[in-house]
Amino acid sequence: MDLLDDYLAGVRATGAVFCQSVAQPPWCIRFVQPAPLVLGVPLRGGVWIEPDGSEPVHVAQQAVVLIRGGQPFTAADAMGTVPQVFVDGSNRYWTADRSSSDLALGPRTFGFDTEGSDLFVTADFPLLSAASRRLLETLPTVAVVPGEHRTTPLLEVLAAEVDQEEPGQQVILDRLLDLLLVRALRAWFTRDDVKPLPGYRALSDPSVGVALRRMHGSPAQHWTVASLAAEAGMSRAGFARRFHDLVGQPPLAYLITWRMTLAADWLREPGATVASVARRLGYADPFAFSTAFQRVHGVRPSKLLGRTPDSDARPAHG
Repeated sequence: MDLLDDYLAGVRATGAVFCQSVAQPPWCIRFVQPAPLVLGVPLRGGVWIEPDGSEPVHVAQQAVVLIRGGQPFTAADAMGTVPQVFVDGSNRYWTADRSSSDLALGPRTFGFDTEGSDLFVTADFPLLSAASRRLLETLPTVAVVPGEHRTTPLLEVLAAEVDQEEPGQQVILDRLLDLLLVRALRAWFTRDDVKPLPGYRALSDPSVGVALRRMHGSPAQHWTVASLAAEAGMSRAGFARRFHDLVGQPPLAYLITWRMTLAADWLREPGATVASVARRLGYADPFAFSTAFQRVHGVRPSKLLGRTPDSDARPAHG
């Protein structure tokens, strides 16, 4: 696994809720209870996305849009169009006048017109891990990744599968969603004008990238700056300086933050204890682990035992 694999481990789609809307302009849909992360694709026609409290963003046909934060947002053919349909996080929908009109056009599909010119598909990632939350915090509220040739085949399969109901349908859709998300994030983080994921751009460095992969591959190992420098094939001072320049943190500060990010997820596992998680991360002394955890997250590790991701206290760092 590499760094992006680790950050994405908590957003793997399982039973993702898909919503396909077919419409003829003018149209506007309000998503009233979206998940912490929503992926959307205008398969036909463009769409304007406007989260509450944020500026509207235009998404061209077959681009991928990531909407984070779990706040209500609208999707429309044009700015200023009044919402006609409301959708909640369970894929229930109703009209503005609360009429009993059945908008269902097929599995996961609704609209007023089966021959509508515009087709917009969204999918929800309901729960997120501490690691994936760190990833999301580097994204803007709305991130748009233009369509490109490597994504087109995935969109074609999505268009063919989203309104089908065959054996294994949900698994197919979940895996398509995973692929689209990874493609979108990989494209997003290669841009020079975006906030990078911590350490992501350093992965391409022939020396620091090796050390980063070692830390992520063996987070419990008793790493020192000297041992990491040896992995990178550099002097201790040269490695420490280059790591800080590329990652934005000293090597051991990055390692501790990553360990405590893993700990926030492991503490929620059934049967976990503070001592067992401390041991998994290479701490012989649970007190030392607890001190490091509280310094990074702002709460004692015992507060996270058995808690779900959406009830966690937000980290103090990262």
